[in-house]
Amino acid sequence: AISTVLSKKGLAEAKDYASIDAAPEEKARGITINTAHIEYSTDKRHYAHVDCPGHADYIKNMITGAAQMDGAILVVAATDGPMPQTREHILLSKQVGVPKIVVFLNKVDMLQGEEEMVDLVEVEVRELLSSYDFDGDNTPIVRGSAKGALEGKPEWEAKILELMDAVDTYIDSPVRELDKPFLMAVEDVFTITGRGTVATGKVERGQVKLNEEVEIVGYKSEPKKTVVTGIEMFNKNLQSAMAGDNAGVLLRGVNRDEIE
Repeated sequence: AISTVLSKKGLAEAKDYASIDAAPEEKARGITINTAHIEYSTDKRHYAHVDCPGHADYIKNMITGAAQMDGAILVVAATDGPMPQTREHILLSKQVGVPKIVVFLNKVDMLQGEEEMVDLVEVEVRELLSSYDFDGDNTPIVRGSAKGALEGKPEWEAKILELMDAVDTYIDSPVRELDKPFLMAVEDVFTITGRGTVATGKVERGQVKLNEEVEIVGYKSEPKKTVVTGIEMFNKNLQSAMAGDNAGVLLRGVNRDEIE
């Protein structure tokens, strides 16, 4: 819904649920399993959006995504209120250091005329956030309908814009350590036939450029030196990646089993 609404302002490319949930095992179950990345912009910022699981069995994968976040949007269905995985997501966000959360109460269109019900859900969410040491009293909570926004209904599209405005203002801009040595935590590894092995993840600090030498550390006893022969982000080939970027780095002479 975010990418669809922002695309009408020329700030994003609309992505549907199927294209975000790209892995076959995700589509089979109709739920989000692996973390997936899309990008979009507001008038103030450019965002890399990590779509994290809402399914309890796959909480491990959420840690990989959550550990990269500068802030989070917690989606809670107003029709159901906080679910067991809602509590897990808040706890994990706190444990991996997500500084602030903005809440989107979804499916409010199904509770027209039942404002008291929505009010109760909001109170419950605020108490839950406070119980994990987030600022529940001051957390922005936006009431809306993702489905209504996707259907192009102006009142619900406006709520998506209100949500992104809350993200812009409430979640602080992170300080990037560009002048420190390059460090990227590896989230995933895959092989491109004929080209080599790609490591993906968030650049934690510093920057890396094409044809620079890097070291793979922490997997085998000895660090392995290699050369970066390609850098890609959101299907675009780049000359460099810097702290804060979610990038794929093509590594020369590295086998799939030499990195994880």
